[in-house]
Amino acid sequence: MALARIAILDDEVNVGNSLRLILEREGYAVTICRSAAEFRAHPDVRRADAFLLDVLLPDGNGIEVLRWIKQTEIGGPVIMISGHATISDAVEATRAGAFDFLEKPLTRDRLLLVLKNALEQAALRRENARLRELVGDSPRMIGVSEAFLRVVEQAKMVARSDARVLLSGESGTGKELLAEFIHRESPFASGPFVKMNCAAIPTELLETELFGHEKGAFTGASSSRRGKFELADGGTLFLDEVGDLHETAQAKLLRVLQEGEFHRVGGEQTIRVAVRVISATNRDLADLVAKKQFREDLYYRLCVVPIRVPPLRERPEDVRPLATYFLEDFCRRNNFRPKTIDDEAFSVLEKFHWPGNARELRNVVERMAILTPGERLGVESFPLEIRLRKGAAPRSSVQEARDAAERDYILRALEQANWNVSSAARTLGMERTNLHKRIRALGLSRS
Repeated sequence: MALARIAILDDEVNVGNSLRLILEREGYAVTICRSAAEFRAHPDVRRADAFLLDVLLPDGNGIEVLRWIKQTEIGGPVIMISGHATISDAVEATRAGAFDFLEKPLTRDRLLLVLKNALEQAALRRENARLRELVGDSPRMIGVSEAFLRVVEQAKMVARSDARVLLSGESGTGKELLAEFIHRESPFASGPFVKMNCAAIPTELLETELFGHEKGAFTGASSSRRGKFELADGGTLFLDEVGDLHETAQAKLLRVLQEGEFHRVGGEQTIRVAVRVISATNRDLADLVAKKQFREDLYYRLCVVPIRVPPLRERPEDVRPLATYFLEDFCRRNNFRPKTIDDEAFSVLEKFHWPGNARELRNVVERMAILTPGERLGVESFPLEIRLRKGAAPRSSVQEARDAAERDYILRALEQANWNVSSAARTLGMERTNLHKRIRALGLSRS
């Protein structure tokens, strides 16, 4: 079976025959047309996976054929070739949607590399489209690894019930996106999806955030206010970083989960709600239970169905489709000309440990899209700390190497931000509270 079907449009017989010989030896199926009219009418053209188009033709211009391909939505990347190319031709072709522009005489290695990259990019786009269908209207949930697809399948299965779900995983792995997906696929989909970050709210305000308060309940309570549970009635309440809940708030939450009712702070009226609770944490709740830092009864109430979201370093196969999507999405939102990442750069990205996971990857890709003037992001486009992590750490000292790398990476960001934690967190793609935790855990201090 052929690797792919390639349609060539070139009026030079020798060039066409040479291209056919190179490509067929590599396992491609090749169709050659000598004119624009023949190309448009040839039945194999519409089944092609990629196209090689000469610019100068006996009956027209290859760039016009390129536009025709895009307008008819035949699909497949287009590579322009020319022996008399000008800069304006290359610019016009790129604007019309060409993947690349090659000058004659073509070298075998260059041709095969560009074609391989073009076909891989097209395959990734198709895969991302398939995955967007799989996960509904959340295109950010992207991956091809077995680990990722297993998590999505678990989410689809649990979504059909009203069971409480506990999502565990490091910051930036996509726990909130997964919670949204479960909500959309659940019997509660017509209701609201309400989020609350338990780590971002001061302890003294947690109870009123969860349950609301009555007018005059405390100084400054000038009016009644509904809490997250009331706001989520008939829908889903997502409790992010639930492991950071204070002991008092844990007890109140447990009662709501048991009874389905509560009182506002300062109120006497019993309020009943129908809410599905999805929790998430980047901490080991079982360990916190063992240390008496988290209520065991609450843990079992929240953890009816546990789903672990693996970090990006455990699924390096997802780096390429994620980075591709992030780059395409950024360019589209900001009206940038399309940019691509070359294979060598992908190889480096896949070997990096990504302490900030997909959120960090997105930040890096977007930053490099801004700072790289050309249309291709190579190895040199990416930060030094990523390029220096090409080699994997020895298996006997993986954790030590990982901690050292993370310490160096976070310290560099802090120094660049003059130890402004909020600014450093944005650079790293982390929540400020999580960065504070990592600073303490890694023993970092300002010298």
